[in-house]
Amino acid sequence: MSLVTLTINNKTIQAEEGTTIFEAAKQNNILIPHFCYLENVHQIGSCRICVVEVAGARNLMASCVSEVKEGMVVQTNTAKVRKVRKVLYELILSDHPKNCLGCHRNQNCELQDLGEQIQIDGFRFEGVKSKDVIDSTSPSIVRDSSKCILCRRCITVCNEIQGIGVMNAHHRGFATFIGPSETENLGHSICTNCGQCIVVCPVGALKEKDSTQIVWEALQNPAKTVVVQTAPAVRAALGEKFGYAPGTLVTGKMASSLHELGFNYVFDTNFAADLTIMEEGSEFLNRVNKHFTASEGAVLPMITSCSPGWIKYVEHQYPDHLGHLSSCKSPHMMLGALVKTYFAEKIKVDPKDLFVVSVMPCTAKKFEITRPEMESNGIRDVDAVLTTRELARMIKDAGIDFSQLPDKEFDSPLGLSSGAADIFGTTGGVMEAAIRTVYELITGRELPMESLHVKPLVGLQQIKTADLKIENALEPYSFLNGLTVKVAVTSGLKGASILMEEIRLGKSPYHFIEVMGCPGGCISGGGQPRPVDDMVRRKRLEAIYREDEGKKLRKSHQNEDIATLYREFLGHPLGHLSHELLHTAYVKRDKNRLAPR
Repeated sequence: MSLVTLTINNKTIQAEEGTTIFEAAKQNNILIPHFCYLENVHQIGSCRICVVEVAGARNLMASCVSEVKEGMVVQTNTAKVRKVRKVLYELILSDHPKNCLGCHRNQNCELQDLGEQIQIDGFRFEGVKSKDVIDSTSPSIVRDSSKCILCRRCITVCNEIQGIGVMNAHHRGFATFIGPSETENLGHSICTNCGQCIVVCPVGALKEKDSTQIVWEALQNPAKTVVVQTAPAVRAALGEKFGYAPGTLVTGKMASSLHELGFNYVFDTNFAADLTIMEEGSEFLNRVNKHFTASEGAVLPMITSCSPGWIKYVEHQYPDHLGHLSSCKSPHMMLGALVKTYFAEKIKVDPKDLFVVSVMPCTAKKFEITRPEMESNGIRDVDAVLTTRELARMIKDAGIDFSQLPDKEFDSPLGLSSGAADIFGTTGGVMEAAIRTVYELITGRELPMESLHVKPLVGLQQIKTADLKIENALEPYSFLNGLTVKVAVTSGLKGASILMEEIRLGKSPYHFIEVMGCPGGCISGGGQPRPVDDMVRRKRLEAIYREDEGKKLRKSHQNEDIATLYREFLGHPLGHLSHELLHTAYVKRDKNRLAPR
């Protein structure tokens, strides 16, 4: 691509043809104030905060959507530009609540940050507010239209990144609002609860439904034994809420803070991730066996079921293909079921007196625990879900100095895990963990990959694939000799739709598929600290792999506590008790509403 030469703020620079003024300035350390722009996601120039003065142009130009031209002369901070930005900012504020101290985004708000950057010191415009609707019908997401500044980021991420199309702009001018529709709310829509709209919202218009109060009540109830578990991706992001750089692992301090908060037992969801591999891997081998040796065959490809946002998506969009889903519950639901059966029996506590809290990077988990299928013997598997952000708020509320905490371990017997469980937190991790175990069960040999990583499955690409040839398989898997197992991995629901269309058309070449509902996997879940961009995703991904590589135990089937669980309680993978506690079923949902068909 050819280069163009231009001048920005009297500085001669070069930029590739097709680059926007905003990007060219950024590449040369010139910072243009902006608001609606979001790198690689949203560039529509709706807020106009990024306007610049271009020689010869009749009007100021939005730099995020205006391409560089040869010989262009740009000024980013003239008196005219600065005056217009301040007026635009004040107009946004004229239709926005000013109760910042009571907003959960206080001191973590892009609108506040912008005001500081362009040095706003007064508000000249006041008037009637355009909207004041709070939609709290969803178990995961609360929409507060009074705080919406119509940046349309949520529309872009919902429609173009995730491919759902729930969030849209309705009406025009002062009557414009953003949501599912005038007569529909999030709780009765095809929203998957992924929370990516929350991640990109610059203000407090979209947030997770708060669960901190019910957790505080449980912790302060002497009749309750309160158990907490933490997902793998949380340890790679929680530190960001306490000033640590993205990608800093805070596993020990996280466990310590949970003890300090007063939880009776602190377990690791990673234990159940290892358990998931035992169940899901056995299910895959069982399907492959039937597919190649039995007359009735079996449904392939099998698709992972760890992501509740993905599950709700496929129930709505591909209800006739639910047979492809693994029947395994997600890891935290498995652990919840075990706490209220196996562990309750060990500590001699009535399951009704146990309260299980899951700390998750995911807002869709809040929906998942409300599903009727997620209970055992009439008792809910998990009672409350906290996002990473909510846990950080609780730690601060309790007056805990996170950075000064000593590192502590998870409790036994549901705290030991392998490195394979850690990588559940990033795209490709579930598939790699499964391959590590399944390949060894089939061949008796360790996976022949450097550092045990399946390199084609590592990274942030939308769809990744790998081939694994089976040779010298042991009995009873000798029928697999010579077979090339084809696997695929995707993160984000737009990628899932591509793979599902192949299945729908009968053209899928794969045997096993991993789907994560959020781009990049759980590292960028809807409940993770903001901001989330590709740089942050890469840092968190690297941290997850460091956690894995730092462990001696790196394969799920080598976890001795898992072996003890089967020996003492479950019997064997896919057994009767495993089926009852660890597996689930799915429902066909209408493409246009929540209720099952």
